[in-house]
Amino acid sequence: VSICDICRSYSLLRYKQRSREYERQISQIDTELEKLAPNLKAMQRLADIEGKFDDTTNEFERCREEQRKAQAAFAAVAERRHSRFMETFDVIAEQMDKVYKDLTHDADFPAGGTAYISVDNPEEPYNGGTKYNVQPITKRFREMDQLSGGEKTVAALALLFTIHKVHPSPFFILDEIDAALDSANVQKVCNYTLQHRSECQFIVISLKPEFFEHADALVGIYKDQATNASRVLTWDLSSVEEEND
Repeated sequence: VSICDICRSYSLLRYKQRSREYERQISQIDTELEKLAPNLKAMQRLADIEGKFDDTTNEFERCREEQRKAQAAFAAVAERRHSRFMETFDVIAEQMDKVYKDLTHDADFPAGGTAYISVDNPEEPYNGGTKYNVQPITKRFREMDQLSGGEKTVAALALLFTIHKVHPSPFFILDEIDAALDSANVQKVCNYTLQHRSECQFIVISLKPEFFEHADALVGIYKDQATNASRVLTWDLSSVEEEND
């Protein structure tokens, strides 16, 4: 073997080694390039996500604006409700004591009793209770549930007549309101109805003569034994008063 052949063999071996090394490096570089290769769909996905984000943001802003409007509308309704409630309540509270005094005063106690009404929650009165208390003449203060039946009846009538002053009605139907009243209180209620008979008509269902004596007309119901049916009797007392005059 000549030196030239040895040199050629060595050169060929070196060439093959370098070729394999170069191929390995090229393969490695290709692998790295593949890892670095951009995803052509990524931009489209990004655009889609940005579009969804913008839509969600706009929807959020729209909902927030609607919430603000709803809150403003609710606040306006709450304010109007509070104003209307308190306007009526203030008138009732102002007139309550006067009406109760008119119902309870007499010759011995011309000032009459005392009544007052208040709300538990002035900020939101419709969400709380209402306190109504009266102090009859010659009596100390007591809670409403500790009053007698007659005292409760007079207190209830005072509240009813006070509300009527705020929202008048053409007539009252009073069904045996005097059941728990003694003669003195029946007469006081009669006097009140007589004083305010020009404001409305009082239709009273009663068995007490005090009401009969001051009525403009009487209506009686009785059972007709012959027909076994109810009959109605009416008597216009205005003509009797004119004859007496």
